[in-house]
Amino acid sequence: MWKMISACAAGLLLTANVSLAGSAGQDERKDFQIAKDIAKSVQRYTQFTIFDDISANVKDGAVTLTGKVTMPYKRNDIEKRIAKLDGVRSVSDQISVLPVSQFDDELRYRIARSIYNNSNFWNYAIMPNPPIHIVVEHGRVTLTGVVQSNVDRMLARSLATQFGALSVTNALKTDAEVGDGLAKSE
Repeated sequence: MWKMISACAAGLLLTANVSLAGSAGQDERKDFQIAKDIAKSVQRYTQFTIFDDISANVKDGAVTLTGKVTMPYKRNDIEKRIAKLDGVRSVSDQISVLPVSQFDDELRYRIARSIYNNSNFWNYAIMPNPPIHIVVEHGRVTLTGVVQSNVDRMLARSLATQFGALSVTNALKTDAEVGDGLAKSE
């Protein structure tokens, strides 16, 4: 039987699938610690921006990276950083690189300015790693990360819809949802 553990830090959501059989206590802690180490490593990567989104799944020390980044070198750098972490046995890099598009770039910046210049989001904007990520691919917007409340989630979506995006997907989670996920996994 497997159980999923989530670690969330500055908008980076990580999951650790851990076995509940045999020596599960030690393996569970180890995978959870690896997930936390991955979150720290990605956050400390200076090229990781609000326009990138990375998720990691850890199972018995095997890490699967997914998400989207704006430049190919970011994908390579993140994979190398994760591979060096203690306890990581292997890394499967499934991160995709967003296509180059002037329209997508303009959309990213307009939405980011709209969200982070709104007074409701100033407390997020001053963080070293703002938690709302804006992923734009072929004119389609996905908001990811963690916000404090459902009101913030809805306001962020509302602010993102006013710039002519083909679609806006709101994948933001609230602190309470992430906390509930962590409580259920423990």
